[in-house]
Amino acid sequence: MLALDRPETQFVLSGELSIAYQVFGHGDSDFLYVPGIISHLELMWEDDDSRAFLTALAQHFRVIIFDKRGQGMSDRIEGATTLEERIDDLRAVMEAAGSESATLFGLSEGGPVCLLFAATYPKKVERLILFGAMAKFWGGDDYPHRPRIETVLEPFIANWGKGHLVALAGPKVGFEPSQLKALAKFERMACSPSGARKFLIANDLIDVRPILPNVLQDTLVIQRRHDKLVRRGNGRYLADHIPNATYLELPTTSHMPQFEDSAEVLDAMVRFVRVSRLGRSEVVEDKKLTTALFTDIVGSTEKLIQMGDQGWRKALDNHDAVATALVKQFRGRIVKNTGDGLLAVFDGPVRALQCALSLVQALEAIGLPIRAGLHVGEVVNRGEDVTGIAVNIAARVMDKAGAGEVLMTRTLRDLTGGSDMAFASRGEYELKGLSEQFELFSPKASE
Repeated sequence: MLALDRPETQFVLSGELSIAYQVFGHGDSDFLYVPGIISHLELMWEDDDSRAFLTALAQHFRVIIFDKRGQGMSDRIEGATTLEERIDDLRAVMEAAGSESATLFGLSEGGPVCLLFAATYPKKVERLILFGAMAKFWGGDDYPHRPRIETVLEPFIANWGKGHLVALAGPKVGFEPSQLKALAKFERMACSPSGARKFLIANDLIDVRPILPNVLQDTLVIQRRHDKLVRRGNGRYLADHIPNATYLELPTTSHMPQFEDSAEVLDAMVRFVRVSRLGRSEVVEDKKLTTALFTDIVGSTEKLIQMGDQGWRKALDNHDAVATALVKQFRGRIVKNTGDGLLAVFDGPVRALQCALSLVQALEAIGLPIRAGLHVGEVVNRGEDVTGIAVNIAARVMDKAGAGEVLMTRTLRDLTGGSDMAFASRGEYELKGLSEQFELFSPKASE
């Protein structure tokens, strides 16, 4: 097989940042490669194993690959990055490459990004392949498959750029000194130690476990049995909780697909795409993962009596003008006015939360204190209206909020990874009409 020439690196704006991407290959279906903890488009082609793997992919697919924001050829960032911003980058790259839908390949921490993207934009994702991926980036009492951040963060950063990471991610036999030296350079060129720290700390809130039932695309989970960086329990967990998942465990070691049994990995992916294309599960196109926001003016009856009909009507007009502008600013859509509040939906939980906080502040300034509730889950679009249990939960969460307060479910909090938000638990609540208890949170200023 002849190796490909290095593809041209192109750039697309995602928000205000330039995201670097490449497109290559001869297949009749698109394959979007979402990288893991480090990436550098140019240097990938300098490693013989990486070049061979990408060349092999190109024989079967039209491959789209990119550097995530903050790494490689893409723009650096000041702070951390959210899962929401990362899926914005995926969408921007797909649009720039002229791809309406694709198979998504998520390597390592690229897996949670792919899962959130698939649940949020189901029409754009034909199927998923997850390699060495996880549902939660850092471990805890309820997720023993990953180490805790406090046990590994400092040693990890102290060794950044020395080849320690790639050595752990490599094959069982290890690397030749010359190759290890080149891969250590790959680490350094991907990002600085402080940049790596930002990513790893931001990843502390990556937890897509609550949305796994919403991922309806056919999914192939590939896990190497002796992977030192992402243990086999991670792959097994994903396969057990994604409705249409197939689990493939290989008896090898490397965390990166281009090493060891890379031919078997490629063959499994190609066969999966062919089979799922013939008999793939139908994704219900009017359903997708959505954040619902309910707001309510506090003391509306008293204000009506105080202002009179005409004054109250003017106050509501002012409310609607403020709300319309802010919801649009945060890329949401107002579904309906509820008389003294609204229901709005967003394709990102962080944007929805930021909008809720801005609404509280802006409406308080004009004498209309509100309360707000948010939840993220599967929503059914019915024309301009929306229905579904997620909408009902958001309304019930709002009922528990006080004046000037924004409350949200744990599900939403867990999808804000990378934001500068800090949260305080408000305890467990029974929500009207729902059998289970919900732990609710409110945002607070980060310390």
